[in-house]
Amino acid sequence: MLLLRIASAVEATSLVVLLVNLFTVHAKPVTAFGGPLHGISYVAVIAAAAMLPAAAATGARWRAFVPGIGGLLAVRALRGEAHDA
Repeated sequence: MLLLRIASAVEATSLVVLLVNLFTVHAKPVTAFGGPLHGISYVAVIAAAAMLPAAAATGARWRAFVPGIGGLLAVRALRGEAHDA
């Protein structure tokens, strides 16, 4: 769960940084570093959600596939399931 939380935070933050960069200064180094970081964190979110046994029952595995905010949605689904139990 910790890996999923960290990867989802990195995924969402890197997307925000990339979009702010795109609509403001469009600095190439930010894009060159942020793009691969966002891609790797997106894949890490999917992998982390796939490894959690509770993710299947809550639908968190499918939520993890949403680009940008999927990790946050998966964490929220898992957190809600933990409070229900």
